[in-house]
Amino acid sequence: MTRRSCAIYATGIVCAHLLILGIALLVAQVFQTMIQERIKKEITLAENSRVLDGWINPPPPVYMQYFFFNVTNPDEFLAGKEKPKVTQIGPYTYREYRPRENVTFLENGTKIFATNPKSFVFLRDMSVGDPEVDRVTTVNIPFIAVMNELNSYSFFLRSFVSMWMGSMGIEVFMNRTVHEVLWGFKDPLLSKLHTMRPEVDEHFGLMYNKNGTHEGEFVFHTGEKNYMDYGKIDTWNGISQMNWWSSNQSNMINGTDGSVFHTFLSRKELLYIFAADLCRSIHLGYVADTEVKGIPAFRFAPPSDVLAPPDENPNNAGFCVPAGDCLGKGVLKVSVCRQGAPIVVSFPHFYQADDRYISAIDGMNPNEEEHETYLDINPTTGVPIRACKRAQLNVILKRVPGFPKTKFLNETIFPIMYVNETATIDDESAAQMRTLLLIVTVVSNFPVIIVGLGAILLVILIFLVCRNRQRKNEVKRIDFTEAFHSFAKCGRDLQSVKLDSLQCVKQESLQSAKLEDLRSVSMQNLQYLKLANQQSVRLHIVKSVEL
Repeated sequence: MTRRSCAIYATGIVCAHLLILGIALLVAQVFQTMIQERIKKEITLAENSRVLDGWINPPPPVYMQYFFFNVTNPDEFLAGKEKPKVTQIGPYTYREYRPRENVTFLENGTKIFATNPKSFVFLRDMSVGDPEVDRVTTVNIPFIAVMNELNSYSFFLRSFVSMWMGSMGIEVFMNRTVHEVLWGFKDPLLSKLHTMRPEVDEHFGLMYNKNGTHEGEFVFHTGEKNYMDYGKIDTWNGISQMNWWSSNQSNMINGTDGSVFHTFLSRKELLYIFAADLCRSIHLGYVADTEVKGIPAFRFAPPSDVLAPPDENPNNAGFCVPAGDCLGKGVLKVSVCRQGAPIVVSFPHFYQADDRYISAIDGMNPNEEEHETYLDINPTTGVPIRACKRAQLNVILKRVPGFPKTKFLNETIFPIMYVNETATIDDESAAQMRTLLLIVTVVSNFPVIIVGLGAILLVILIFLVCRNRQRKNEVKRIDFTEAFHSFAKCGRDLQSVKLDSLQCVKQESLQSAKLEDLRSVSMQNLQYLKLANQQSVRLHIVKSVEL
């Protein structure tokens, strides 16, 4: 057996083994299962987990952008002459820091306790102005809260309180700096109430007492028992179910806090997030595939039925408090967890809400790009790569008998401000994520690589076999050609021999002819000589006679 044949047989054997092994591993999904189990084990909140430090101190920067709605025609609106006109001012941007503190493992490491205090630092270069200088005209929420609280009391008491507030110059609308509305100020109405009821705080602000404080005490599942429970909330402030809403389903604390999700997400599943500021859990559905800094991600966003009325989504019936007292599509009344204040939450500019809320306010321009809440999550690791949480704070304005300043008001969901909370993975974490995903891809597709190598060797084998056959055919062709040439040469040699023989014959014929000629000439000469001799004899005889 030649060396070439050995190479062909060896290539064929290796090719067959690679193809068989690769296809077997591909069908059995050995490497896919192995890498998935490894990731499920690594991505937990266990004590020695690699992701625990990032969960306690999240590296991506979080920015809070506040936009306010400045009322430009408060007097005309209260007089019933015009619908309210607002202009959006902002953003006023703050860097949010949210480390987890008091981290404690519970129940043999299957659960983890933590608080999540948040602090905010103003970023002037990312803001439109100075919040301590810029002023905004907006609804006087303490006034509306007191008026709403007195709605169940007698008409005479309401009238008395109305005159008392009027004597202090307290109006339906107020003009304050952005900083005061956001972080708090000493309100004259609340200060008077504080003297009568000390439990009433005399300060008011949308984010009052929220800088440096947390939203409650959380207990999370670590994912040690079941990777699907990774990051899910077990209890909040010691309870596993709320009691504000009118149904058990609405009171459930579902999902995570939005910072982590279980690994290997599916496009078909719904993701649940508990939002303490909304006093409820919401769900997000798959929207589209996307990519952030070279990292593949699934985009999840709240569908339109999240804030739909019960006639569109019966599961939302429990959010009507008291039962049956429901608002329209796209808004949620959260008075039950806001000390009775007539607060309503929605998406910015009433995005996904009924047209009646949008058309009631001049200056609302909802659009998906600027006002949709979404999460871009890497499906393999369950890590949010980019997050954008957008929510709007509104107040209910309506006519209250006994308060003459409201006599021209129809019930209106009035926008105060909205927040745009954003976070994107930092470059260092993105690089680590890309490396991890590359390793996962290579290991998961290792059987495909083996099959690919087998296919390449199969091509090489086919080439070698064809080449070998071609060379054999060439050798046979060469042998035939050489034989043919040898035969032709022999023919040429015989022909040359024949020609030489013919030439020899011709020469011999010529020589024979020449000899014949010479013979004939010689005979003629002899005859001449004989005649000459005879004549000379005759002459000699004649002479002799004469003598």
